[in-house]
Amino acid sequence: MTACIHSSRTDTAQMNPLSHDPNRPELDDHVYNYMKFCRPGYSDLVNFGQNQQKTSRTVAVVDRDEDGDDLWLTMKDEARSDVEQEPILSSYYFSLILSHDSLASALANHLSMKLSSSPLPSGTLHDLFLGVFAEDREIIRAVEDDLKAVKERDPACISYVHCFLNFKGFLACQAQRVSHKLWSQGRKSLALLIQNRVSEVFAVDIHPGAKIGRGIMLDHATGVVVGETAVIGNDVSILHNVTLGGTGKASGDRHPKIGEGVLIGAGTSVLGNVMIGDGAKVGAGSVVLKEVPARTTAVGNPARLIGGKENPIMLDKIPGLTMDQTSHISGWSDYVI
Repeated sequence: MTACIHSSRTDTAQMNPLSHDPNRPELDDHVYNYMKFCRPGYSDLVNFGQNQQKTSRTVAVVDRDEDGDDLWLTMKDEARSDVEQEPILSSYYFSLILSHDSLASALANHLSMKLSSSPLPSGTLHDLFLGVFAEDREIIRAVEDDLKAVKERDPACISYVHCFLNFKGFLACQAQRVSHKLWSQGRKSLALLIQNRVSEVFAVDIHPGAKIGRGIMLDHATGVVVGETAVIGNDVSILHNVTLGGTGKASGDRHPKIGEGVLIGAGTSVLGNVMIGDGAKVGAGSVVLKEVPARTTAVGNPARLIGGKENPIMLDKIPGLTMDQTSHISGWSDYVI
């Protein structure tokens, strides 16, 4: 029988090996493997003995391939390093990272803690998230691609574990992946409830009907709004206060379609069922109401193509990857200070 025994904070600290000797370079795996079948860090831990077989099967389904395992092992190494530098965070990292045997388990735990409320307990959300990850393994592969995207593109991201724990754009995107799966299964009330909690907690409002690719970075993310029929391709970078919305008068398929490798600057609004082509860039503060061709740059309110509609300047790099927001500025502005 596998059981989780809840202890007081004092007892937990005494049992936690991370708090014994901050200078210890390594942790023995057996120290935290006792929590393998338990949700760590909750105040409502219960006996899992009756569901041990089901829980074990779920964990096995979520197991990752070698690349995914390598990323998770890297994150655990980063967590250990952070604990060595800041022993005060030992319990925090133990609960959220080091007590888990997979990225899926840790993410289900972290999201459930973030999004829970009094009428929506963390245990219910944890089981829901873990079940979705077990059912659709592509979600975890997308999660890994998102982690790598943020680490590669954002100079403020110091590690994978830093992104996982602290970047609300990343967390909001992963919660939407779960809500989208539920939406596609017809579980719309539950999907919309998760959308609402994400909006309240992270200030990011992405409809569960929206389709989102992999390698996505929502940088800062505050104020991002994505409508129901929007589509976002792979390797897209979106900054804060971006709206992918409708025009307010259309129904049906009414939201933007964002191609692969697109960069959308802060404060931009793309309105209506318009296409932003692969590798295009939209400058900060723009209002886009018409199609933006692939590999071009649109800037302004209303947005216009740099170089003109007939002969726009074509980008030779993928802006969603380079995060270059100021190239070709001389082509549309004589702005000086």
